[in-house]
Amino acid sequence: MAYTAAILTVSDRASSGVYDDASGPALAAFLAEKGFDVVATALVPDERSGIEVALRTWVADDIALVVTTGGTGFSPRDVTPEATLAVCERLAPGIPEAMRAASLEITPHAVLSREVAGICARTLIVNVPGSPKAAVENLSAVIGALPHGLDLLRG
Repeated sequence: MAYTAAILTVSDRASSGVYDDASGPALAAFLAEKGFDVVATALVPDERSGIEVALRTWVADDIALVVTTGGTGFSPRDVTPEATLAVCERLAPGIPEAMRAASLEITPHAVLSREVAGICARTLIVNVPGSPKAAVENLSAVIGALPHGLDLLRG
């Protein structure tokens, strides 16, 4: 079964036009290659309210998988995990644990990532880092398990 997916890029600079979003398109291509139907993408600044609105909208639209990219670091404006936690009803801690473990094989900076994953209604929300390379590497670490998780979540 092909599941629907949406990608939310969280970036002050990309949302204001300082540079083009590269992570969102990289993730969209990766998910499409893995058989997901990417039905929505959006770009928002690093602000909790905008992130939460986008996530809640896609949950209401019954999108199976929402991947956020960006806003997972130590900067004071990096609030994607907090926005995700505000929306989620249940956490899926194994997903970010596996992503950090895989990323740690590539860079010691992986321990600084604050990404989270959780469930709201029938939607799985997964945070990944903001760089295109790191975003795809992190999602690659868990993509094999996601269809089974979505099968269970969506019945």
